Amino acid sequence: MSSAQPTPVAVAHGDGIGPEIMDATLQILEAAGANLEVRPVRLGKAVYEEGVPSGIDASAWDVMRETGVLLKAPITTPRGGGYKSLNVTLRKTLGLFANVRPSVAYHPFVKTLHPSMNVLVIRENEEDLYAGIEHRQTQEVTQCLKLITRPGSEKIVRYAFEEARAQGRKRVTALVKDNIMKITDGLFAQVFEEVAAEYPDIEHDQMIIDIGAARLADTPEAFDVVVTSNLYGDIVSDITAQLTGSVGLAGSANVGEHVSLFEAIHGSAPDIAGQGIANPSGLLLGSVMMLQHLGLGDVAERVHNAWLTTIEDGVHTGDIYDASVSQERVNTTGFTEAVVARLGQEPKKLAPARYGQQPAPRVKFDLKATHETKELLGVDVFADWSEGDRNPDVLAERLNAVAAPFRLQVITNRGVKVWPQGMPETFKTDHWRCRFMRDDGEPVERRAVVDLQARLVDAGVDVIKTENLYRFAGVQGFSQAQGQ
Repeated sequence: MSSAQPTPVAVAHGDGIGPEIMDATLQILEAAGANLEVRPVRLGKAVYEEGVPSGIDASAWDVMRETGVLLKAPITTPRGGGYKSLNVTLRKTLGLFANVRPSVAYHPFVKTLHPSMNVLVIRENEEDLYAGIEHRQTQEVTQCLKLITRPGSEKIVRYAFEEARAQGRKRVTALVKDNIMKITDGLFAQVFEEVAAEYPDIEHDQMIIDIGAARLADTPEAFDVVVTSNLYGDIVSDITAQLTGSVGLAGSANVGEHVSLFEAIHGSAPDIAGQGIANPSGLLLGSVMMLQHLGLGDVAERVHNAWLTTIEDGVHTGDIYDASVSQERVNTTGFTEAVVARLGQEPKKLAPARYGQQPAPRVKFDLKATHETKELLGVDVFADWSEGDRNPDVLAERLNAVAAPFRLQVITNRGVKVWPQGMPETFKTDHWRCRFMRDDGEPVERRAVVDLQARLVDAGVDVIKTENLYRFAGVQGFSQAQGQ
């Protein structure tokens, strides 16, 4: 059932209920015959409080790199500022590009309005708004940069199709907002179609994120695999987990090319820590994903089926106990013993797990650099300006005085055109985007943009940032102003 040499795994026991549910999980894995070499690593609250902003002990990095796998219990981030998100640090530092969250209904043993749902949400994990690049630019305006890359999009989309194929799923749905964010979400949507063409055996479609999230909340059984960018995926994966009847039953994988992390999706629940009543199911199902990833599909199947049988037999912890369906209310120890006692059994009503010996997909990426022609057409200058009762005509007059050889084409405020021919009803802040291009639309020298900025500063314009306007392979690489 297991290899002669134990498989090394980095293990973080976590905070709050973390140590309790990790001990339960490891007890079940050992009883199931998982031949693992547990290598403890220090992550979480105690490390934060030692003055490490990331909450990750320096020695943990080497262990995670050596094992390639981390099984992590929930951690607690101390209150107050100055503490970085441990999960975000792990994801970005270790290149954990794919967050994989199955959301499965266990009705009628765990009540849900959607008894047949079985949705796999695959979320891009490293970029989008979670790049964390934010600035305060004026008295009134802050910004957060949304970064969508072609390599990042290709990796997550290809992984979604490979996972769908490995699991025998029929359709992959992309959730985007490319009707509004035509360049960023537009790139994700374009890459999705390009990659989907390589998987003719799998159906594919796209939905706008708002209606897609609404349909997921209303009819999740109509979805199979969902792939999306970081923020959308964060939201919809929690929606789908909640729809199953309990967030506490959901496991999660964060997959990278070199290291992968497995965990429950819930928090450390310090309010019930030490009481022995926590449900270890989320972490246990995360460990099932880990076993499959390691190629220990037979053990993963054995553990998962024992867990399903326990749920089906009505042996439930207090968080999911329901007198109308549950047969026995147990604590953490009682639930752990119940799963161990059912190792080798399979559920009779719930669908049994079938993993075999095949590991989860490890996609090899041959990401080719693009070399499109790139021409500089002009510049968007962002200015902090509150003079003249914020009359854009006054600002335009000052800008035009120093614009040559460019021409001021448009001024926007929060993305809406306010000059020329703006509407008096448009609300205006102290943050203005001023677009400069040549009348003939021809490319300009980079030095011309620098010289323009110097003239603007000399004219008393508070330039807070600039964005160059490029054309790639003859295609405009910047958005038009609303109303332009």
